[in-house]
Amino acid sequence: MGASYLANEYAPIFVFILIALGMGAAPLVLTMFIAEQKPDDEKLSAYECGFEAFEDARMHVDVRFYLVAILFVIFDLETAFLFPWAVVLDQIGLFGFIEMVLFLLVLLVGYIYAWKKGALQWE
Repeated sequence: MGASYLANEYAPIFVFILIALGMGAAPLVLTMFIAEQKPDDEKLSAYECGFEAFEDARMHVDVRFYLVAILFVIFDLETAFLFPWAVVLDQIGLFGFIEMVLFLLVLLVGYIYAWKKGALQWE
């Protein structure tokens, strides 16, 4: 295994990383030249969860913000399991289908529990 072999194997990965960095940096650089730059006090002010910035940054935040965020992350991650399952459904057959139905039932029970507990209600 020579250096040319490693270069041939890792060159596509290096090109991919360069393209990804370029695609991420290009919009940032282009907006500096294309977009109209007129910052005012409102644009330069800090924005925190819809609240006006005041006093101490360690103010008490209602736990419902965190609860809704955690529920969103949980259900979002659980639904992400549906995509790979759908891709291999023809390979895993009926057993895989039944397993996913059971998984979705457990997810549905958790959703109903959160709903009944009032976790999804915003007062």
